[in-house]
Amino acid sequence: MRASFLRGARDGVPICLGYVSVAFVFGMMCVESGLSPLMAALISMTNLTSAGQFAGLTLLLANAPLFEIGVTTLVINLRYTLMSLSLSQKVDARMTTLQRALLSFGNTDEVFAVCMQQKGPVTAPYLAGLVLCVYAGWAGGTILGATVAGALPEMVRSALGLAIYGMFLAIIVPPARKVRPVLFAVLLSAAVSSLFYYAPLLRELSRGWVIILCAVGVSALMAWKFPVPAEVRDEPAGEEEAS
Repeated sequence: MRASFLRGARDGVPICLGYVSVAFVFGMMCVESGLSPLMAALISMTNLTSAGQFAGLTLLLANAPLFEIGVTTLVINLRYTLMSLSLSQKVDARMTTLQRALLSFGNTDEVFAVCMQQKGPVTAPYLAGLVLCVYAGWAGGTILGATVAGALPEMVRSALGLAIYGMFLAIIVPPARKVRPVLFAVLLSAAVSSLFYYAPLLRELSRGWVIILCAVGVSALMAWKFPVPAEVRDEPAGEEEAS
């Protein structure tokens, strides 16, 4: 059990280090927006979703209604439901319902990818080590960024604030260059978002609902126009990576 836990923690180190940098920027942005370091830490310690937290922070600072914030973060994080359903077929059958409920909190994109690449069932100790390591990086990075933000020069804070946009570009550009539907989805999302930003009447709609409409509308259109073939959906994760 201990060996499995340590192996999970070891596999989580690369994810942890990546999360520290992103969470550092989030913590810094929270403090610069007027939130206390404690509030920034609480947000990251009760959430584990970068895109959802950045969107939620933007809406929170815009005094958006709680319902709007909740629906927006729900739409952004809806992918975790699909990943959890898939991961539930991979975990050890001996894992209890309580263990599944607790460990599901740490099911991020990267955690899911690491678990699906494991040979054999994913045990509770392994998943616990993986999740705790990743959680430490996200929470610790936020606390670090919120704590030292005031001591950093203005030029450094501005550069770090722009770094988050570079991270999102690094996420979407590689697949957009390889997969045509992804490129269409990115361009269409940008076009619809710009329409809501510049059009005289549409620009009155709050940011939260714009995110919801763009995400749901574009995703639905892409799923209708470019459905994934059945043979690709049924292909095991390992084989798909190898191809």
